Amino acid sequence: MIRSRGLMLAALLATVLVPLAAVTAALVSQYAFDMQPCPWCVLQRLLFVVMALVALPGLLVNRVGVRRASAAGVLTLALCGMAAALWQHFVAASSTSCNLTLADRIISTLGLDESAPQVFAAYASCADAAANMAGVPYAFWSLAVFALLGLVAVAVWRQPA
Repeated sequence: MIRSRGLMLAALLATVLVPLAAVTAALVSQYAFDMQPCPWCVLQRLLFVVMALVALPGLLVNRVGVRRASAAGVLTLALCGMAAALWQHFVAASSTSCNLTLADRIISTLGLDESAPQVFAAYASCADAAANMAGVPYAFWSLAVFALLGLVAVAVWRQPA
């Protein structure tokens, strides 16, 4: 449980800023280090962006119901992100094609690959996009961020009025 109003605000701010920082890190990897994303990478970017948007009302509106609704949304998205990261690492990374996978269909159905290709277009197969940072697969870094944000969401949700 979060014991002070300041810690609560910091937790809520983290659920907005950390997902955006994760997307920024992915874009730096893509454009500065030529690490092209696969559809599952792009889906995780989308989940991070939506998570920040869902968390924003919880930060801006000082009402328990709004905070809890935002926290529940963040937790749901964190669980989806964890599933996507695990699928990317254990299933998709051993596949030579990501065409018509769930991730590919979600991104193309939403039209994000055409409306914002700089952020949401996949340029690599899942096997080609499997990369490490400091010896740890990128998918596991993403998994860790989603898990941490999920824990923060649980702490925010459990906060009494």
